[in-house]
Amino acid sequence: MLQQFSLWKWLASGIILGSFFFICSGQHDDDCKLARGGPPATIVAIDEESRNGTILVDNMLIKGTAGGPDPTIELSLKDNVDYWVLLDPVKQMLFLNSTGRVLDRDPPVNIHSIVVQVQCINKKVGTVIYHEVRIVVRDRNDNSPTFKHESYYATVNELTPVGTTIFTGFSGDNGATDIDDGPNGQIEYVIQYNPDDPTSNDTFEIPLMLTGNVVLRKRLNYEDKTRYFVIIQANDRAQNLNERRTTTTTLTVDILDGDDLGPMFLPCVLVPNTRDCRPLTYKAAIPELRTPEELNPIIVTPPIQAIDQDRNIQPPSDRPGILYSILVGTPEDYPRFFHMHPRTAELSLLEPVNRDFHQKFDLVIKAEQDNGHPLPAFASLHIEILDENNQSPYFTMPSYQGYILESAPVGATISDSVNLTSPLRIVALDKDIEDTKDPELHLFLNDYTSVFTVTPTGITRFLTLLQPVDREEQDTYTFSITAFDGVQESRPVTVNIRVMDANDNTPTFPEISYNVYVYTDMSPGDSVIQLTAVDADEGSNGEITYEILVGAQGDFIINKETGLITIAPGVELIVGRTYALTVQAADNAPPAERRHSICTVYIEVLPPNNQSPPRFPQLMYSLEISEAMRIGAVLLNLQATDREGDPITYAIENGDPQRVFNLSETTGILTLGKALDRESTDRYILIVTASDGRPDGTSTATVNVVVTDVNDNDPVFDPYLPRNLSVVEEEANAFVGQVRATDPDAGINGQVYYSLGNFNHLFHITSNGSIYTTVKLDREVRDYYELLVVATDGAVHPRHSTLTLAIKVLDIDDNSPVFTNSTYTVVVEENLPAGTSFLQIEAKDVDLGANVSYRIRSPEVKHLFALHPFTGVLSLLRSLDYESFPDQEASITFLVEAFDIYGTMPPGIATVTVIVKDMNDYPPVFSKRVYKGIVAPDAEKGTPITNVYAEDADPPGLPASRVRYRVDDVQSPYPASIFDVEEDSGRVITRVNLNEEPTTIFKLVVIAFDDGEPVMSGSATVKILVLHPGEIPRFTQEEYRPPPVSELASRGTMVGVISAAAVNQSIVYSIVSGNEEDKFGINNITGVIYVNGPLDYETRTSYVLRVQADSLEVVLANLRVPSKSNTAKVYIEIQDENDHPPVFQKKFYIGGVSEDARMFSSVLRVKATDKDTGNYSAMAYRLIIPPIKEGKEGFVVETYTGIIKTAMLFHNMRRSYFMFQVIATDNYGKGLSGKADVLVSVVNQLDMQVIVSNVPPTLVEKKIEELTEILDRYVQEQIPGAKVVVESIGARRHGDAFSLEDYTKSDLTVYAIDPQTNRAIDRKELFKFLDGKLLDINKDFQPHYGEGGRILEIRTPEAVTSIKKRGESLGYTEGALLALAFIIILCCIPAILVVLVSYRQRQAECTKTARLQSAMPPPKPAAPAPGPVAAPPPPPPPGAHLYEELGDSTILFLLYHFQQSRGNKSVSEDKKHQHAMMPFSSNTIDAHKQAYVEGSLKNNQPKSARKFTLISDEDALSTHNTLFKENIDQRSMHSDFTVRTDSVGSISSRTQAKNKSLRGPREKIQRIWNQTICLPRRPMWELPNRPETIDLDQWQSNRQRTENKSTETYPNKRGSSNPLLTAEDTSLTEKEKLRQGESLIVEGTEQSKSLSSGSSFSSPWSHSTFSTLPTVSRTVELNSEPNVIISPADCSLELSPSMPCILNAPLFRGETPTCMLTIETRKNIFENLPHPPELSPPPPLLPPPPPPPPPPPSPLILTPFALPCPPSAPSTPPPLPPLSIPPSPFSTSSPPLPLLLSHPSLPPPPSPFPSPLPPSTSGVSTKCVRIPAIKRTVNVTPAKKTKSSVGQLSTSTTVCNADPQREPKGILKHVKNLAELEKSVANMYSQIEKNYPPTHIPKLEISYPPEITNMEITSGQNQENLHNIVEEFEKQSHSQSTSL
Repeated sequence: MLQQFSLWKWLASGIILGSFFFICSGQHDDDCKLARGGPPATIVAIDEESRNGTILVDNMLIKGTAGGPDPTIELSLKDNVDYWVLLDPVKQMLFLNSTGRVLDRDPPVNIHSIVVQVQCINKKVGTVIYHEVRIVVRDRNDNSPTFKHESYYATVNELTPVGTTIFTGFSGDNGATDIDDGPNGQIEYVIQYNPDDPTSNDTFEIPLMLTGNVVLRKRLNYEDKTRYFVIIQANDRAQNLNERRTTTTTLTVDILDGDDLGPMFLPCVLVPNTRDCRPLTYKAAIPELRTPEELNPIIVTPPIQAIDQDRNIQPPSDRPGILYSILVGTPEDYPRFFHMHPRTAELSLLEPVNRDFHQKFDLVIKAEQDNGHPLPAFASLHIEILDENNQSPYFTMPSYQGYILESAPVGATISDSVNLTSPLRIVALDKDIEDTKDPELHLFLNDYTSVFTVTPTGITRFLTLLQPVDREEQDTYTFSITAFDGVQESRPVTVNIRVMDANDNTPTFPEISYNVYVYTDMSPGDSVIQLTAVDADEGSNGEITYEILVGAQGDFIINKETGLITIAPGVELIVGRTYALTVQAADNAPPAERRHSICTVYIEVLPPNNQSPPRFPQLMYSLEISEAMRIGAVLLNLQATDREGDPITYAIENGDPQRVFNLSETTGILTLGKALDRESTDRYILIVTASDGRPDGTSTATVNVVVTDVNDNDPVFDPYLPRNLSVVEEEANAFVGQVRATDPDAGINGQVYYSLGNFNHLFHITSNGSIYTTVKLDREVRDYYELLVVATDGAVHPRHSTLTLAIKVLDIDDNSPVFTNSTYTVVVEENLPAGTSFLQIEAKDVDLGANVSYRIRSPEVKHLFALHPFTGVLSLLRSLDYESFPDQEASITFLVEAFDIYGTMPPGIATVTVIVKDMNDYPPVFSKRVYKGIVAPDAEKGTPITNVYAEDADPPGLPASRVRYRVDDVQSPYPASIFDVEEDSGRVITRVNLNEEPTTIFKLVVIAFDDGEPVMSGSATVKILVLHPGEIPRFTQEEYRPPPVSELASRGTMVGVISAAAVNQSIVYSIVSGNEEDKFGINNITGVIYVNGPLDYETRTSYVLRVQADSLEVVLANLRVPSKSNTAKVYIEIQDENDHPPVFQKKFYIGGVSEDARMFSSVLRVKATDKDTGNYSAMAYRLIIPPIKEGKEGFVVETYTGIIKTAMLFHNMRRSYFMFQVIATDNYGKGLSGKADVLVSVVNQLDMQVIVSNVPPTLVEKKIEELTEILDRYVQEQIPGAKVVVESIGARRHGDAFSLEDYTKSDLTVYAIDPQTNRAIDRKELFKFLDGKLLDINKDFQPHYGEGGRILEIRTPEAVTSIKKRGESLGYTEGALLALAFIIILCCIPAILVVLVSYRQRQAECTKTARLQSAMPPPKPAAPAPGPVAAPPPPPPPGAHLYEELGDSTILFLLYHFQQSRGNKSVSEDKKHQHAMMPFSSNTIDAHKQAYVEGSLKNNQPKSARKFTLISDEDALSTHNTLFKENIDQRSMHSDFTVRTDSVGSISSRTQAKNKSLRGPREKIQRIWNQTICLPRRPMWELPNRPETIDLDQWQSNRQRTENKSTETYPNKRGSSNPLLTAEDTSLTEKEKLRQGESLIVEGTEQSKSLSSGSSFSSPWSHSTFSTLPTVSRTVELNSEPNVIISPADCSLELSPSMPCILNAPLFRGETPTCMLTIETRKNIFENLPHPPELSPPPPLLPPPPPPPPPPPSPLILTPFALPCPPSAPSTPPPLPPLSIPPSPFSTSSPPLPLLLSHPSLPPPPSPFPSPLPPSTSGVSTKCVRIPAIKRTVNVTPAKKTKSSVGQLSTSTTVCNADPQREPKGILKHVKNLAELEKSVANMYSQIEKNYPPTHIPKLEISYPPEITNMEITSGQNQENLHNIVEEFEKQSHSQSTSL
């Protein structure tokens, strides 16, 4: 129970606690929820730019408590971007956070609203609720409107009608904008008053404020104002007017000039306060009777010119031209004489004017616009007719006297009086000109033109001063003046100008101070000193007054006039007293001009002392003075001296009765007192005295004065001779008269010469004054002459006088009458009555008293015309009919004549042409009396309205039938001012821009007139209706701009659509202008414009079509009405397409690159152009370069610039060039392409020249393209197409090694490329091309270089210069060293030769002695057919030296003979003896074998001729033969050689490497051929060859085995006929055959050893000359190298009978084995190097001999080599080295080839030899070995000569068949004991066998060549062949063994 109670208790407690928890939790479920209803988001508004902290939400009304001790909620902000909102969680308030920033609704911030989330977290429950708060930012009018542009611009024509919209530039975004929202951002435009332009707001208005379009309000006048500044205000439309914001801009309106004014003449002088010009008069003057050709065009002053007052009509093409014409004038016949060009206003003379009838013309000229403007301009033209210039000018005075002050300034006028009050007037007149007019004469002075000049114009002329004059230098000027009118010259008049004195000189004392002594006994009045001052002036200016200024102390006085100082009255002088007197000398000029000077006189008082008279310095004086000496001039100073110093008195005692001279009593100065006249007195002798006052104190002196003459007298004509003379005309050298003149002066001054002052071409005067005519005078030209005769004396400055003679020319009858016109043309109207006068002719006879009469000369017209005999009037005898003449131009021409009734001269003749004029019979008649037209009220000037038409019934082609039109401005003056009719077409057009009222009807009277005479006309009326604007269609747009049209658009492609609207009218569209090429068409109904012809963007890029819309009714009535509203412009742009490929500027580019150019260096730049535009003209370049070695590209090109650059290095590639192509592809490589060729040549400094200029390199670099073009031109004059390439431009380099640089000058390094050779032009040639034209090049460079710029020099590049200098310096040193070495060699050669010869001889002697003295073992029989054995010879006698007697050659031949005689010895048995043969000289062996083999074959060849076997190879180590290439393989059956072009060179330095490399197996094809070579006998020393030992056992064993096989295979083949291998004659014994074979084997073995020694091989001959012989070609393959090769010279020797020697090849049918020789020399001097022949086997010449029974022989080849003399027998033989093959000294790649011998029985392919046979084997068995021969390249004989040559070789093998029993010849006959010699040789073999044990010889592999040459030779033997061999042997052995 208790437990149950406890359970219930706990249950009740749980229930209570749960209820409490539920109640508590229910109380906080509403927290974080809004306490208000409505939308969940809170939306508030706030103004922009509100201040920081503005309350956004004062209470969020969120349930719960966020603050206090027990908060239930937690509030925070989310998504509060930029933290614009702050939250107060306790108060649940939101604030604006704008600290440091502004809340701006406008751009660029653009904050229109702020949205945040208020996050509420219920802390009790944990729930989260978000409350959105949206804050809307309200706009404020805080921004003013802003114009897109600072200012705006508009243009409007002054003729624009009022109400026209002139500016719509505010449409779209171009106007003002306001970033505010709503009305605050809406814009209105108004025009504001502009104080700077007050009329702007009245002239324009903006009726629609929202659009801002400006409309014209008043009429404009360009002449009043050309620009308006309109202030336009833009304001927003804020609701509060006070808050509205505004901004302003300026609209500049430029007024365009319209055609509203007429022209005006220039110069225009305006009438004050008007725009009108003052009346203008143009003037012209023409001489009478001048032809139009002489005067046209007539010069008018000022030039006639008129301009349109509307000067700035735009565009300039719309500016009208000016038409000039002569409106009216007097006299009325002015059109006969003058014509004015309608365009240039050039005035022309039509025919000469006679002043007798017309003295002047006064014309009125009119200027009007060529567009028919109704306001012309007028001016006057006055034309003066001048009299003909047939009179001479003249002066009104015969002479003139003038005066000028010497101080007058430059430009002063000469006066006519002494007082200088009036100017000198010189009047010159011309009788051709009226006396009241300026004759415009030219006056010139014959002298003193640099001092005086005469004014150029006016009737009265004045003389003016050009430079200052000085009277003291020259006081008079006399000259003459002549007047010239351009044709005639006046008589000169004399002008004498006297220079008036001015006080310009100061009186001057001769001394500055004077020292004078006076004595106490002197009395008052005694003279102290006479002072004299000089003044050059004359008159009062030269009169001097003296005065003592200070210092006299009253004791002295001076005479004011004379300057004599005397003692003052009442003065007593005191001894020792001194005075210093200051004396002044002044002239007597006016006080203002007076001049003066002073001097000082020092006076000392002395005691009295007077004991001697005065003394003159000399007793006799001589003096010459000119009679022109001026008065007062100082002549002489006669001052005497008195010892006591007493005063001296001077006087003229005698000789001057006329007192011409003055002698100063005190000073003794003699002066001239009167003027001298030499003509009256020419000498004076004066006695002068000097006295000191004592009776005996007087002395005398004599003065002898001689007066010299001056030219002061003019010649004087004899007044009694007649001065009026006459002469008959037409007489030459006729006497006219005589004059005479005299001159009283002396000497040449008195000699008179005559001359003429004028008419020198008509008259001449003799030395005695007689005057004659020079030419025939013509009185009719001039009947009176005033001849001026000048008489001149002979002085240096001559004086002259003139005399005028009046000469009258007497008349004779010498002229016929002359008509005034040679041809008269007159127009006579048809149907004139008889007796009508129509022409007056005139003729003049210039002879005096002539009576002229007239008559008709042509008799055929005397019935038609009558001529009055005295008046010259022509008249009709009957009327003329135009239609009676068959020609279209009816005319009659006849002759008239005029004659002198009393004269004897023939009559004068003239031609008269009478043109019969057809009269005008019919006037023009209009097709209608009334025409109708329609025009728009705003039609522009020139708008066509309608056409009128009139016809004339006169015959067509005549002026009377030509119809023209004009407006009758009399009947319809106002319509005529606004409408016009075209003169020729009759089209009625508007004359001005219309501005007429609609529905107005104008009646325009049009006149049609013809050009007949008289002019006839007709008229018609044109009614013109001005339409209402509503009746004219109006385009929706003034301009249409459809999308661009592709230039490839096809015909019919739509361009665009135009549309116009009209009220109740059908519209017809048309293109009225801009479609002259008919490229576009238009659908008249729909207005669709389409393509009508092919377009080309490159020809034209755009079109402007002017389209017109007319109503259908107007079109049907053929009355179109063009206006501003029904016309529009269509701007069509053509879109470019890629239809043109790129084109390079050049088809062939030439450039160069230097050897040392770096990678990617620029070479040249190519450029291609494309007529297309945009990307279609953007190029991408690429190159097409042929393959270059090693895969190099060579060059690259920059894709988009076209710069070609290098892509490799060009070291050592000079003279190389590269040819490639460059491709240009437009559209950046995606479009069309073009190509050009490029040549780049490799050059270096050796090809360049440096052009040195005196301009900086920067200037050269700027002008380099122009300069290069100039250089190209001069180089191409020599080499067409050459291109100059610039290598570098730099500062000028100079100084030592060109180390200094001068940047004021430049070095231009260039070279030139020759396109013919593709290489650089030689540097020297380039220098010649440029240096030879340096002056011309400098002239062409001058415009680019500037003033003073030029080329200084053309020099060699510094690199070339430095190399030359080093070469010269090295050359001197090397030359000296070479000379020294040459001298040393010359000195040493003899010694060296002696030593070498001695050593060689000694060595040979020792060797040979050792061989012969060796013990020889007994011979052993070895051959199957043994022969007799020769008995051993006895020893030589004592003292006899065998080798000294015989020499090398003889011993060698004896060894041959000895070997052949040993028939019972085999080679195997005597193999030890063979070693004894090795040391013999190769020269001897070679000479012997040559003679032995060739014999008589070589009789016709030089003794030095040799046959060479040439071998070509293609081994791995030598891939290129020097002269021939091989291209065959082992299976080739024919020779195939090609000539090589590379040079032959020596590779001696690579000999050893070659030798080593060639000792191994060789598997390449080898070719050989033979050639006979002529070599001179000049041996060359070579280094000793290394001996080599051969194992004959092995060689014999292999040979024997081969022989056995050969015998089995070819049992019947025994002998052969071969030019090289000949079967041995059967007459030889077996012993002789064996000896021959053994000796040759030994020789070959020795030579092989020397060849394999590794030393360089050289022929004993230094030069070679090839001869042509048939060659045999063989191809051999080497698988192994033999140790020894023995090759005979063109001969095969058999060691046993029936053993032929054959090549290493199988023998085919008809073939014979061949043995060949391979020899090579070092020298490469050849003759004739043809291709090797294509050899073919020749047919056998002779059948081979029957084969002998013995087995076949082994092959044998002998090759001569230079063998050294070995030392004494060595103790042990050297080891056998691998065979070394010396390389060819003529090829860098081909090693020598061995010559092989092969037995014919060897089967192919070859196999190794079997084991050697034992020595006892029967028969002689030898091995065929191969000798590596050094190849020599020679000429080869063509194969066609082989046959003939083979026949010649048949005699070359006689040695093989020599008869041993014949009598020896040559050196053999000197050998007495031949048997002993053979025995000695046998003993030598035995000794050698002991000393040289046998060595092993490797097996020999033999290959078979694929082709065999069959050659046969007869084996005939004769005795003569042996003799030839021996003789040749002796000759060659001697020369080869004793020479170097």
